[in-house]
Amino acid sequence: MNPKSEDRPEGFSTAPGPRCVPFSMKGNEMENSDRTKPVTRGFSNAAREALYQTIFSRRDVRGQFTSKPIPEDVLSRVLMAAHYAPSVGFMQPWSFILVRAEETKRKVHELFEKAHGEAAEMFEGKSRAVYRNLKLEGILESPINICITCDRDRAGPVVIGRTHIKTMDVYSSVCAVQNLWLAARAEGLGLGWVSILDQHRLKQILAIPKRVIPVAYVCLGYVSHFFDKPELQSAGWRPRLPLDELVNFEAFNEDASDPFATRLLERIRKDQKKIEDGGQVGDFVATE
Repeated sequence: MNPKSEDRPEGFSTAPGPRCVPFSMKGNEMENSDRTKPVTRGFSNAAREALYQTIFSRRDVRGQFTSKPIPEDVLSRVLMAAHYAPSVGFMQPWSFILVRAEETKRKVHELFEKAHGEAAEMFEGKSRAVYRNLKLEGILESPINICITCDRDRAGPVVIGRTHIKTMDVYSSVCAVQNLWLAARAEGLGLGWVSILDQHRLKQILAIPKRVIPVAYVCLGYVSHFFDKPELQSAGWRPRLPLDELVNFEAFNEDASDPFATRLLERIRKDQKKIEDGGQVGDFVATE
């Protein structure tokens, strides 16, 4: 029987097991008690530059997939990156369904075709014509499709951080998708998120339990090239919004004119112009 204390409340056991990791409470921070190695506080300029290059050159890939297979070690790394995403209450609600069979891909592609036709009717005039000409998936062309799911019951009914915002588990699974996407880009893999699907039918095809949500269906594989800009931006569907117009101070849609705010917004405009005019050229973290 473990004695009751501030760090070990009554009913808490430090016995090792799949659902119990010993920890100590220090202020508002939970620390693993077996952590002994110091954490690096920063990264080299080259490492930081590589991160930003990955972010700015990430693309939603649809039509440039090649037939080159993805090696197991590469696939393991990108899945591991996804698995190490942050999650509310450390619940890790995600699972990854790897779809390789052509028959399954065809069934999912049929779902897309039906939803794609329905979506086209929701647009009017020129937008409908542009939409019909957009390539919006690579289900059959990509060597691997992955469905990322969210099991909302994985950590039980009460989860730290989900007590008041019930969708935090779904947001956590989206973080896993983003990690997967960025790791794929770093490995030279293209990834495209297919969101024009009937979720109910998708769950039937992939035998997903009722309690589990299919958060994302993505296509993954090597590509012939990456576009300089997002395809929808290049097609004139929507422009990249100016970040300085989206940064508010103290309250929604509120501006500020103090020296710090002025300098920050000026820097934001300069940084975004550099990216939009010249792309990611390896000098984003350069100091002046």
